[in-house]
Parts: sequence; structure tokens; C-alpha cells
Amino acid sequence: MVSADRLQLVTSPVAEGKYALKATVKQGDDPINSSGNRNELVYLSREKVGSEYWYRWKVMFANDFPSVDAWQLFTQWHHDGCCGSPPVEFFVKGEVIRMTVNDSGTVWSTPLKRGVWHEFVFHAKWSPDPAVGFVELWHNGKQVLSKKKAKTMYAGQSSYLKLGLYRDDSIKPVGVVYHDGFIQATSRDDVFPVVQPEPEPVVDAGTPPQEPDPVVDAGSPVEPEPVVDAGTPQEPEPEVDAGTPTGGTVDPGPGTVPGGSQPDSAVKPLPLDEEGELYRGGCSASGGSLAVFSLLGLLGLMGSRRRRRS
Repeated sequence: MVSADRLQLVTSPVAEGKYALKATVKQGDDPINSSGNRNELVYLSREKVGSEYWYRWKVMFANDFPSVDAWQLFTQWHHDGCCGSPPVEFFVKGEVIRMTVNDSGTVWSTPLKRGVWHEFVFHAKWSPDPAVGFVELWHNGKQVLSKKKAKTMYAGQSSYLKLGLYRDDSIKPVGVVYHDGFIQATSRDDVFPVVQPEPEPVVDAGTPPQEPDPVVDAGSPVEPEPVVDAGTPQEPEPEVDAGTPTGGTVDPGPGTVPGGSQPDSAVKPLPLDEEGELYRGGCSASGGSLAVFSLLGLLGLMGSRRRRRS
């Protein structure tokens, strides 16, 4: 670089991390007294014949980046020799970004977009033999160049990396390019972010539905049965068995001796008149007791008469 302001670490804009490289070229910038104008970083990577690497980096072209019909290189793998075009180079011409391989010319191109980050992933096998060497390219995560056999080195020479801005010395406007996130690796996994699959959505089945309680039809309200107070139990009325009147006597009920015999005091002769008929005379204050005994006497008499007829 011709002065310290041509290659700067800046904190904005950045593609990742904290810093990016800002490369600025003005007409006449020629730090190595060679063709063209430049301010570049040089990394003596020294890729050997038969080596294979993956590279990833990001580039942004300033909003006022010059639109001219002339070459403006931003990344190149240069050979050890002093002269000639490099075996592999990325550059802008007009409004197109291009990639060329020395013996194959332009192998990929895309319209130039300013003010946005362009991500490049470049895979190469370095060899001067076009049957062995190859290149392939991804731009902004999409493969834009399938593996292509190519002469990626000059015979008897190794290659090394240069990036920044190197352009035709006829270009007058100031040119600014930003670089960030450069990686050189031996594995694809080192340059491609690992894409994690989207997790399966967790479906909460919730609490299993409960069987509803059966609906009980209470029906029409029923008046409760009134509570009856039985009170104090009463002794039942004694049953009077009139029995079958015999011999003109009446069984007075309780006090009857089992087996038909009774104590003398329990049997009273019925009053009869002179003709043997039940005496109807007399009365009581109520008249009830005499009527009962009269009826019982008649029933007993009729029974004795029936027995006599038979």
C-alpha cells in the first residue's frame, strides 16, 4: 500500500466479528512499481501441486464503486513468476463480477451489486495438469459452478493469495472494497455453516379429556314422609274369645286352664227360669252386660239342641 489510509481495519461495515478490511485505491497508487494501481494484502500460502483447499470470504463494493469498462481485481491466486495474468482471479468489469481460470477464460459471472455482502466459497485442487486440477464455486450459499476440470497452476510454480483492490491504471474515480471473514481450510465443514434441522414442533396433547360425570335426573322433588312419633307402645287390647257356649257356661277369656279345665271361680252358671230358658229379667244401669250374656246364652242353647237332634 502507498500509505496507511489505503488498507484499514474498520468496525463498520462488517460481515462478521468486529472488524473488516477497507481497501482503497486512487489513481496513481503503485506501491511495487508495476503495471496497474493497487493496495493489496499478500499471503504467501504457497499452495503446492496436488494440494486441495476450501476458501471462504466476503466482499462488499462501496455504493460509489466505479463503473468502468476495465478490470478491477479484488481476489487472486498469483503465481511465483513476475509477469502475466494469475491462474485464478476474481474481478469486476463494467457491471459484472467475473471468475476466470487462466486456460479456460471466464467460468462464472454475476451482476454487480453494491452496498451488500457477497459471500464466496471456492474449492480448488491445485495442479498444472487440467485433467487433475479443478475448481467449483458457491455464491451467497448457492452453488454456481459445478466441479470443473482446469489448469489451476503454472508448471514449475506455486501460487499464493492476494486480496484488496488491484485495477487498471486508466481508472480515475476512487475505488473502495471491503473484505471480511476469510478462511482457508482442508474440509468443507470448515467453510460451510452447519445447518441444524428445524426441531419438530412439540405437540402438547394436554390432559386427556375426562369422562363427564353422568347426569342424574333428580326428578321431581318428593316430599319426605312425615315422621310419626310412635310414642309409648301401648299394650294391645285383649282379645275376647266368645268360644262355643257349652253347658250354659261362658268362658271368661283369660284365666282359662289349658286342657279345657277351669278353676271353679272362673265358671259362672247362667241364670235360667223355671222352664230352663235364659232368664231375661233384671237390668243394669247400662243394659249392655245383660244383653251380651243373653245373646251368649241363646247361642249355647241352640248348639245343645242341634247336638240333641243329631
